[in-house]
Amino acid sequence: MYANLLCCMVVGMIVAAGVKAQTASSAPFYDDKMNLLVYIDAAGKQHPVTNVKDWEKRREHILANMQRIMGPLPGADRRVALDTEVVASETLAKVTRKKIMYGSEPGHRVPAYLLIPNELQGKAPAMLCLHGSSGARGRIAGLGPDYPRYALELAERGYVTISPDYIFFGDNTGVDPYKTLGYVSGSMKGIWDHMRAVDLLQSLPEVDPDRIGCIGVSLGGHNSLYVAAFDQRLKAVVTSSGFDSVFDYMGGKPGALRAYTQRCYMPLAGSRYGLDPAKFPFDFPEVLGVLAPRSLFVHAPISDSNFRVDSVKRCVAAATSVYRLFDAEERLVAIYPEGGHGFPPEARERAYQFIDKALEHHRP
Repeated sequence: MYANLLCCMVVGMIVAAGVKAQTASSAPFYDDKMNLLVYIDAAGKQHPVTNVKDWEKRREHILANMQRIMGPLPGADRRVALDTEVVASETLAKVTRKKIMYGSEPGHRVPAYLLIPNELQGKAPAMLCLHGSSGARGRIAGLGPDYPRYALELAERGYVTISPDYIFFGDNTGVDPYKTLGYVSGSMKGIWDHMRAVDLLQSLPEVDPDRIGCIGVSLGGHNSLYVAAFDQRLKAVVTSSGFDSVFDYMGGKPGALRAYTQRCYMPLAGSRYGLDPAKFPFDFPEVLGVLAPRSLFVHAPISDSNFRVDSVKRCVAAATSVYRLFDAEERLVAIYPEGGHGFPPEARERAYQFIDKALEHHRP
């Protein structure tokens, strides 16, 4: 276990170091963020992206520009020992559900639910499960009123799952990431906490460290995209009711982007970028493109009150052009069923089947 923990920490440091190097570069601003098949050189000249090598230039710019509004991804100096503490444990019919705390960085520990199938044979795939913004955080792990219980359902399907409380939510309210830890966005704090959750999964003897994915709805839907953009250890990504273009959010109404300025998101959206989508340094088609050629499942209901389905379709079409460069179009799947904001059972089942295939999991 300890050798595996050391290995995963080293891998995590490599991931972080790579992104920090990209941040140090002077990334250009892209006016048209739907057109992913161009990159701008140091002289400001635009070039077509015709192959994977070209795409890597644009990909570096996207990650750097995300950090302009989110703040820099923490480096290896923030990586403390996980020192996982089991607060409570209960054995259910198919899984054991543990309430845990793990070390994220100096001065902060993250509360989470860890679910482990009771009868594992060999190392299992694992899923990072990110909650939405409504209701008690433990609901996705099967606690409280009915809710999309994907952390529990995936564990019953044979996955080890972890569900961290996002900053300012649930039990994760004991630290101010701005004043105490030096962050400029809740989004980047969430990314870091979620990357540490991946470290924890990789440290477990029950987990195959090469078969890990992430899933989330609403708040968790875009957070799954954010963490996967910065952490390539996540091989399969599911986002439900989680995004559209910043130009279209909440129907593109004036002032709609004020929601982005909440402390759990990106206050610089207002103070630096004036709530103007044309000034934003990144947009969601770029985030989707960064994930190529990894497996990506998008659930976008037609009547979502937060995110316009036609905008989601444009974002997916833009990202598809990148997946095509990798000859991996089949790894990007999007469904647009009837329904409103949420993640209903039939959509979750479609997502689970997608994850099973992507992570080569055969149900027990």
